[in-house]
Amino acid sequence: MYKILRKKELNPTVTLMDIDAPLIAKKAEPGQFVILRVNENGERIPLTVADYDREKGTVTIIFQIVGGTTELLNHKNEGEYIQDFVGPLGKATETEGLKKVAVVGGGVGCAIAYPVAKKLHDNGCEVHSIVGFRNKDLVILEDEFKAASTELKIMTDDGSYGTKGLVTDALKALIDSGNKYDEVIAIGPVIMMKFVCKLTKEYGIKTVVSMNPIMIDGTGMCGGCRLTVGGETKFACVDGPDFDGHLVDFDEALERGSMYREFEAKKREEVCNLFKEVK
Repeated sequence: MYKILRKKELNPTVTLMDIDAPLIAKKAEPGQFVILRVNENGERIPLTVADYDREKGTVTIIFQIVGGTTELLNHKNEGEYIQDFVGPLGKATETEGLKKVAVVGGGVGCAIAYPVAKKLHDNGCEVHSIVGFRNKDLVILEDEFKAASTELKIMTDDGSYGTKGLVTDALKALIDSGNKYDEVIAIGPVIMMKFVCKLTKEYGIKTVVSMNPIMIDGTGMCGGCRLTVGGETKFACVDGPDFDGHLVDFDEALERGSMYREFEAKKREEVCNLFKEVK
C-alpha cells in the first residue's frame, strides 16, 4: 500500500498527488513512468513520473480524469492509500550533452514535459519551453516551467491567456528568429506531436516524442502499447516511451488511441454514479 501525502487540484480535470514511494523515488528519472492500481480489484494504468524527491522519498504523479480508474483515484484523499505503485518503468529521456533544446508540451502532457525541462535546465542546457492549452482555466505548472526555462511561451487556443495560437506557431517563430536547437522534445496529444514533427522535419531538427498508448503490464508482454516506428513494431513500455518523432506512424497511433474512448467515458460515468449513491 502506498500513502498519498499531498493532493492538489491543478485545474477542474487534472490532479497532482505526491506518493510515498522511496524505492521508486531513489531510481526515477524524467521520461519514466509507474503503473498503479487504486484498489485490489482495480485495473492497471500507467502514469508518468511528473517529479520526484529522493530525500523525502516521494514520487509526484499528475493525471487527467478521463476514465473510471482516474475518477476513482481522484476520490482518494491525503492520508489514504493506493494498492499498487510499480516503477520506475520505461527508458529515461536522454538529456546528456544537449546545449539548447525546445521543450513543447500540450495540455496534461505538460506534466511529462516539465521534469524533462527541469533536468535539462539543471544540466546547464538552455531550455525554451512552449506549452499549449485550450484556455486559461486549463493552464498547469506555469511557475514550474518558468523556473526551469530560459524562455517560456504560453499558447491558448482562444487567446484567453498568453498568446493565441498553437504551439507550432510559437516553435516556428522561435526557429525563424534564429534559434538553433540541438533537439526538440514534444509531449502531448498525438495530433499535436504529429504536427510538431511535421514542422521540425522541414527544418531538419531532431525531434523526440513521448508516446503514451494503451498499456497494461508495462513489461512488454501484453503488446497493447505497440507502435510502428520506422516501419518496425515497437513497444512503448520497454522500447520507449521516447521515440524519434520523424519515424513514428502517428496516424496509426491516433486510430488505436481512439478505440476505447467511448468505454472510458462510460466507466467514468459509472464510478461517478457510484459515489453519488454512496453520498
